[in-house]
Amino acid sequence: MPTPHRIKTLATFLAAFLGGIGAHRFYLQGFRDRFGWLHVATLPISLLAIAIWPEQPKLFTGCLFVISILAGMLQALVIGLTPDEKWDPRYNSLSGKQSDSGWTVILLVIFSLTVGATGVIAAMARTFDLLYTGGSFG
Repeated sequence: MPTPHRIKTLATFLAAFLGGIGAHRFYLQGFRDRFGWLHVATLPISLLAIAIWPEQPKLFTGCLFVISILAGMLQALVIGLTPDEKWDPRYNSLSGKQSDSGWTVILLVIFSLTVGATGVIAAMARTFDLLYTGGSFG
């Protein structure tokens, strides 16, 4: 019985745009993936922390979800840069089809790299601002 063919472009898209809630993990591994559920759990935990400590900076109380989003961006890079020759044996060995990724994957990788790097730099800058100046720059 053939298994469903997993499309690398769709997996990269899900990691880039819905990686914070683990959509790419569920697409690739199914609903038994523990790391996918860990991604999902970061959102309510962060919202609960924001509700409990509203006077604290949102970057600190919501840091679990921020980390989950940045991890999704990193996973989008890993998925998108995986060659089709390695992708098919890992995810499509029984599907009977060959992957043929095009330029869409490259555009998603560029998007993920840009947004992910900007997010990491912004989070670092804001963290240092809050820790060393008490948030005097915003």
